[in-house]
Amino acid sequence: MDIEVVMPAIGAGTTQGKILQWLKQSGDTVKVGDVLAEIETDKAVIELEAVDNGVLDRIHVEAGDTEVPVGDVIATLLRDAGHAPTAATAAVPAATPADTASPAASAPAMPGPAAVAAAAAQPSHRLFASPSARRLARLMGVDLNTLRGSGPNGRIVRVDIEHAADRTRDCPPAPASDTRLPEPGAALTPHTPMRATIARRLVQSKQQIPHFYLSVDCRMDAMMAARAALNGSVESITPPGAAPQRYSLNDLLLLAAARAALRVPEINAQWTDDGVLRQDQVDICVAVALDAGLITPILRNAAALGLSALSAQVRQLTAQARAGRLRPEQYEGGSLTVSNLGMHGVKSFAAIINPPQSVILAAGAVTRQPVVEGDALAIGHVMNLTLSADHRVVDGAVGARFLKEVRHFLEHPIELIL
Repeated sequence: MDIEVVMPAIGAGTTQGKILQWLKQSGDTVKVGDVLAEIETDKAVIELEAVDNGVLDRIHVEAGDTEVPVGDVIATLLRDAGHAPTAATAAVPAATPADTASPAASAPAMPGPAAVAAAAAQPSHRLFASPSARRLARLMGVDLNTLRGSGPNGRIVRVDIEHAADRTRDCPPAPASDTRLPEPGAALTPHTPMRATIARRLVQSKQQIPHFYLSVDCRMDAMMAARAALNGSVESITPPGAAPQRYSLNDLLLLAAARAALRVPEINAQWTDDGVLRQDQVDICVAVALDAGLITPILRNAAALGLSALSAQVRQLTAQARAGRLRPEQYEGGSLTVSNLGMHGVKSFAAIINPPQSVILAAGAVTRQPVVEGDALAIGHVMNLTLSADHRVVDGAVGARFLKEVRHFLEHPIELIL
């Protein structure tokens, strides 16, 4: 009995996916839980696992750059392993009425020159490459079939792509004759699925969500001192040879935003056509920059986390995001997003709301600035925060109260840490 393997629906809103590589080939025995293929969506790379035992009869969609709609059949399994087809029969399509009508049609067809050339052009070995290497190869225009991997068992890794790109950088290929470039020397880079999705969602956000913006400056002297003391204490108790768990300023900012949202629950809401949806817990999204775009993994119930647990989760989610290994439930939903560009020296910016959320908090760099203390001028550490809010859900006074609470936690770190 044939079992159809279809392109799965991976997360809300996903309509198609791309097969990066097949890890099983026609004729291979398959058990429940075996990974059949790696599939890339606009958010992450996931492993497609078998849900039935059998033999992989036929692969209908080869690995490559073709986007496959959700629900389309991509392979067929035979449930009875004892009747697996040979490699030859697996590649032959079922006979059509036109085939049976003519005796000549039933004779074995000789491959034409074009078919022979196409078959010769196919690699004779199975191509193994990590998902990050495949994405980088597409971005840099490197043909994986020309490479020999330096990873385990000949697996192609990112460094192989980078070396290949370095070798060809001085000799870029000429653009195709039908490529219309805006000016000589320009290069057209096709949109990745992630970039196309980001563009669509941001246009939707700016067109449909009435943004307004609030900005405050936070004195960070006490926070900088508290962070230095925390990291010093951690280093002093870390066993020799072990890496200390250092806390970043972003960890403290995320915790402050989560605790502030708990104090101002009106901020933790979303607009729907039927009413305003109030969330029952604070789920903070962390903006993580990738080569192909931006993704926002979620710290679930962040307001209930301690600093140590929050910091550990941030590092884990960031590593998974950069490896393309986030599951849909790790990046879908969320109460609000925190975007921090301070590490790049940006003093202040206004971010675009990530729908269906209603607010996004943008944080700039901590800089030394003149500040007024009483009747005197002094030098202090200052950070700018800008809140972008959906005015359909969040009024100005609510946004101001939220920013006031975030600033309070940042300026009184003892209340945040304890």
